[in-house]
Amino acid sequence: MPSIHARTEKGAYLDPKLPVEQRVDDLLSRMTVEEKVGQLLCPLGWEMYEITGPESVEVSQKFRDLVKETGAGMLWATYRADPWTRKTLDNGLTPEQAARAGNAIQKYVIENTRFGIPVFLAEEAPHGHMAIGTTVFPTGLGMAATWNPQLIRSVGEVIGREVRSQGGHISYGPVLDLTRDPRWSRVEETFGEDPLLAGRIGGGMIAGLGGGDLSKPNSTIATLKHFLAYAVPEGGQNGNYSVVGKRDLLQNFLPPFKEAVDSGALSIMSSYNSIDGIPCTSNKEILYDITTDWGFNGFVVSDLYSIEGIHETHHVAPTMEDAAVMALNAGLDVDLGGDAFRNLVSAARSGKLDEGALDRAVGRVLKLKFDMGLFENPYVDPKKARRVGDFRSGEVARDVARQSITLLKNDGGVLPLKVTPRLKIALVGPNADNAYNMLGDYTAPQPEGRVVTVLDGLRRMNPGVEIEYVKGCAVRDTLTADIDAAVNAARQADVVIAVVGGSSARDFKTSYKETGAAVVDAATVSDMESGEGFDRESLSLLGRQLDLLKAVKATGKPLVVVYIEGRPLDKEWAAENADALLTAYYPGQQGGNAIAEVIYGMYNPAGRLPVTTPRSVGQIPLYYNRKAPKLHDYVDGSATPRYPFGHGLSYTSFGYSGLSVTSASDGSVDVGLTVTNTGDSDGEEVVQLYLHPEYASTVQPMMRLADFRRVAIPKGESREVHFTLPQSAFEIIGPDYRPMLQKGNWDVMVGASSADIRLSATHAL
Repeated sequence: MPSIHARTEKGAYLDPKLPVEQRVDDLLSRMTVEEKVGQLLCPLGWEMYEITGPESVEVSQKFRDLVKETGAGMLWATYRADPWTRKTLDNGLTPEQAARAGNAIQKYVIENTRFGIPVFLAEEAPHGHMAIGTTVFPTGLGMAATWNPQLIRSVGEVIGREVRSQGGHISYGPVLDLTRDPRWSRVEETFGEDPLLAGRIGGGMIAGLGGGDLSKPNSTIATLKHFLAYAVPEGGQNGNYSVVGKRDLLQNFLPPFKEAVDSGALSIMSSYNSIDGIPCTSNKEILYDITTDWGFNGFVVSDLYSIEGIHETHHVAPTMEDAAVMALNAGLDVDLGGDAFRNLVSAARSGKLDEGALDRAVGRVLKLKFDMGLFENPYVDPKKARRVGDFRSGEVARDVARQSITLLKNDGGVLPLKVTPRLKIALVGPNADNAYNMLGDYTAPQPEGRVVTVLDGLRRMNPGVEIEYVKGCAVRDTLTADIDAAVNAARQADVVIAVVGGSSARDFKTSYKETGAAVVDAATVSDMESGEGFDRESLSLLGRQLDLLKAVKATGKPLVVVYIEGRPLDKEWAAENADALLTAYYPGQQGGNAIAEVIYGMYNPAGRLPVTTPRSVGQIPLYYNRKAPKLHDYVDGSATPRYPFGHGLSYTSFGYSGLSVTSASDGSVDVGLTVTNTGDSDGEEVVQLYLHPEYASTVQPMMRLADFRRVAIPKGESREVHFTLPQSAFEIIGPDYRPMLQKGNWDVMVGASSADIRLSATHAL
């Protein structure tokens, strides 16, 4: 296409000295309805480039056609590589090629459109940028298990640098959905079940991504997922109707998003579900009214094809045009997928569309493009993209993995292993040496040797230890097991380490929906039992994994069980029979090194559960901060969880003493105590502070997390720990659905988990 229309308009919008608001107004005044709608389209991007040489990437004919037909202002997942996109290590983009692809896209748009408005490139980045060569961190559940927001800030800094150096601008993530049903397929992406923990971890991530200051070279527009109550669908089925009351939304589900917005998030993604009969993608109360009250000054984007869902899934819009108008009027600004909002052009012509709503949405998008300086600096230096995935990034991934590992049981002090010159380990299980099973969903293909498995880590950390590895069985497939070989290895060993659990590893045999969710196919038995679309009806170990555990246990050798998992799987047998039990979640590319460090005692574990582990699916929903009354046992089982929220052991022990609770003149409350390392090794303790009002105007949780601190304490030493609780910590959602300060007596509880309270006091407010 000839560049005869290359920025033929030379208005005030091109003057960087003018205020951004003036530039936006000037540009809007010049644009046609078609051009405005184009800025709200975010179609799929991985077919928009062609690799024409080692250092040459050009736009594809499909992109040329897209620009001519729609003038799309954004692209999604241009650099993404995975089985759904069919982009592999062979035909996908290296980081340097990705930067060249982004430059080619910007150059074409600037030279071949009337205004030369740069394109936003949005990329998936919930636990690392989902592109070839980038750093893969533990998934959200693992990040939350660190209880360390400052560390997760470092994760955000790496993600921001890797996305921006390749020419991307928008990072999809973090995922702030509160999960209460582990059957749901996307638990792994979340920060668990508690609003305060999720908000703090999410806020740390946002700070690392630039905190909303788009003038910083590595800042991204962080997109919060998924708005709202997406993780509590009926039956645990992805996208299903969410049964949740208004008070619960205000008290639990909204606060993590509010904290992330306050931390600088500039984009929010709607969700596939509906609440109380209203699809979230067309819910004005949550998309516009609430976010406006927050002072949110970014834009709202649909989940992929969720606008179509208003018409095709929820059946509340008779036509696709109606669905598009409903979404726009509700405060949804950008169409991820880019097909539904194309109907806004015809809606404008027929008078269905309020052009004021259209200008509002376009203005939000243009403002951020100006704020990021894309009109002046649309290109990146491809050579700088060579830093993507460097050693320092890998060290951050390793630190997050080691800080996330949670020791659930350690009878007789079997861990850490006593390494002797003749130590023999039998390493068994489907997740002991499977690189992709370490990574979780939303992960790009990895080159050989980049991901450290448990087998790799154990050998690297102690080369002199004799390790015999026998897989024993698969995660799901029951026809490929060789349990006898695992038993023989166990008999010859001093200790057995069994690495079991689940997998979110996608493969090229799996079928996918248009949204990217996997389609469960009974004819194909992959390891994948978690990840988007893989909802479960049980939490049991699949395949013959439990048979494997029982068989190696029968040898009488000490048994260490490690779960690699995307959800809190059933651990009943392991809790009763294993000598030691760990969960490492999906620990990312450095997971094997981190697990080995913990097993050998090179690192003292201090991860804590961000989500409750039930004894059975019959207890679901089971979460620590449920409202009164207190649970009672079932006729056929306990109502208590197997492992409570906040649980996690250490190789040392800690004592708590000297609790003090005092009020300050500004209404805040200071809580102080002393924590002493009473064991034989240095370690970290996660000190957890919970609150509960004795009486309240509305029914309250039996306890709720109010603050926490991860504290390193050398053996034999003590540390003073202080919490300053603002007056808002003692607010509840009152009968009128407004926050109110709850006067009266409050229980102040400090401990090592929600079920291990060491000190308590009553504070009169």
